[in-house]
Amino acid sequence: MIGTIPSFQKRLTNWYQRHRRDLPWRVRVGSSRSATPEPYYVLLSEAMLQQTQVATVIPYFHRFVARFPTIQAFAGADVQTVLRLWQGLGYYSRARNLHACARRIVDEHSGRVPDDVATLLTLPGVGRYTAGAIASLAYNVRAPILDGNVIRVLCRIDQIESDPRDKTVQAGLWRRAEEILPNRNPSAMNSALMELGATVCTPRNPQCLICPVRSNCHAAAAGLQAQIPPPKKAKATPLHQRVVICVEHEGRYLIEQRPATGRWGGLWQFKTIEANGGGLPAAADLTRLIGVAVHPPARLGQVRHALTHRRYEFEAYRACLRGHPIEGQVWVTPDGLDAYPLSKPQLSIAALLVSGPR
Repeated sequence: MIGTIPSFQKRLTNWYQRHRRDLPWRVRVGSSRSATPEPYYVLLSEAMLQQTQVATVIPYFHRFVARFPTIQAFAGADVQTVLRLWQGLGYYSRARNLHACARRIVDEHSGRVPDDVATLLTLPGVGRYTAGAIASLAYNVRAPILDGNVIRVLCRIDQIESDPRDKTVQAGLWRRAEEILPNRNPSAMNSALMELGATVCTPRNPQCLICPVRSNCHAAAAGLQAQIPPPKKAKATPLHQRVVICVEHEGRYLIEQRPATGRWGGLWQFKTIEANGGGLPAAADLTRLIGVAVHPPARLGQVRHALTHRRYEFEAYRACLRGHPIEGQVWVTPDGLDAYPLSKPQLSIAALLVSGPR
C-alpha cells in the first residue's frame, strides 16, 4: 500500500459515507455512523448474496422479510415454504442451510444472532467470510472479511499478481484484511471495502479516476489494475443431458420430490431421467425408468441451463398416463405448481406445457 493505513482508512470510509448505496439490509442513509443493521437482515442478505448479484437479491430480500419479519417467524416456517419463496434464486443449499441456521439460533441462542465469530462458525452454512460479515456488520466487531470484492481491492492496492485462489495467497489476504481494520467502527471499513469493489474497483474497466484510494494503489501506479487479479483459468464445463416426461392424467401432471441433498435438493420436478446418450428410451425402458406406463410421448422442446461448473440440456416430452394413478403419487394442475418449489429448468418445462411444443 502506498501511504499509511490511517490515511487509507480515512479516505475510504469518508467516501463510503457519501456514496454508499441505500440497500434494504443496511441502516438507512443518513443514520448515525455508529448505527448497525438488524442482525437477522445481515444473516439473510449474506446468504442470498453468495454468488448472486445485488440487483437480483433485493426483491427476494423484500419478499422474505415481508413473509418472515423476524428470525423466529423464519425458523418456524416449513422448509418447503422457504424453498418456494427462494425459487429462482438458485443454489438452494443456501436456503436449506439458512433455515437450519435460523432454527439453531432460536433453539440454542434464544433467537439472538450470535455476535462472535467462533460461535457463528458453529452454525449451519456459516463459513469464515459469513461469520466475519455478520459479527462486523451487525455488531461492529473487529472481524476481517474477504469476499470477491475485497480480494480484488486488496490485490490491486498491494499489487498482488499471484492467483488469490492459492491457499498461501489467500492466507496473506486474510492477514491484510485484518491489518487494515481500524479499532473504531470496523463495520464501516468492511462495508466500504465491499462497496468499493462492487461499484468502482470492478473486475473489468475499474474506474480508477474516481477511486478515493487511487493514491494508495500500487496496481494503479504501475498501470496493472486491469491485469490484477489474474483471471481464473477456464475449464471445460461438462454437459449433462436429461429427459423429462410430463405425465398427464385428466388435466393433472405427475410430479416428484428430489432427494433432500444434492443439486436442487428438496425441490419438485416432473419425471426426470438421464438421457444416456440422447434420445427417448424404448417404451419398456421408459416405463421402468419413470415408474409408470405412458402412451407414446410427444416432444415439447428443449431447455438449456448453465451453472458455474456444468451445463444441462433437458429434452421435455408430454405423455398421457396409461392406466390409473397410484396411491401416494402427487398430481397437480399447471396452476397448482405454484404451491411447489421448482428449479428454473423445471419452471421452464412447466411453461412449455402452457405454450405448447416448440
